[in-house]
Amino acid sequence: MFDVVARGYDRTNTVLSAGQDRWWRRQTRRALGLRAGERVLDVAAGTGVSTVELSRSGAYPVGVDISLGMLAAGRACGREVALLAGDALALPFADGTFDAVTISFGLRNLHDTEAGLSELCRVTRPGGRLVVCEFSRPTWAPLRRVYQRYLMRALPVLAGRVASNPEAYRYLAESIRDWPDQAGLAARIAAAGWAEVGWRNLSGGIVALHRAVRLA
Repeated sequence: MFDVVARGYDRTNTVLSAGQDRWWRRQTRRALGLRAGERVLDVAAGTGVSTVELSRSGAYPVGVDISLGMLAAGRACGREVALLAGDALALPFADGTFDAVTISFGLRNLHDTEAGLSELCRVTRPGGRLVVCEFSRPTWAPLRRVYQRYLMRALPVLAGRVASNPEAYRYLAESIRDWPDQAGLAARIAAAGWAEVGWRNLSGGIVALHRAVRLA
């Protein structure tokens, strides 16, 4: 599915999010608290636009994605970051390789969320950080009702006009609707071995940044 939408993926996301995707990427980078020279892993990196954002911190980012089409689209754009093919459930790195790890809008797509979170923990050094940027639940009831209508009614129509594969964006809407809320995701992160789990809402809770630390 992601191979098919790769060419216009970034543009479509910007349109469907009304440009908020750029701000969400900046906030993810800031939440990681990266320092120059640190190694950071960007899982489900897609075309690498999120990996490029991480490089602005002075850290050394590595992007990993299972979709060869998405990786090819990123390389075609000339993005000068490391982009590797890999499975989020079996990452091709030794234990404790990275100072920080992140996954943006990709955790929903893993068929085993807890296994993916555990794998992220495995490749993070003790004291290293995790940031998950993912769609969540608006905290204000009126916004939540409007957002749900947008997801299930307006988004598929809009995607039909701007996306190469509108069916992929119907899947997007359904996966967001079925995803756990902020507290539910925090519980899953903790169950996978992460400590000091917390979150910060963005855009009224449409997106949430979950942060955690590997203690041992």
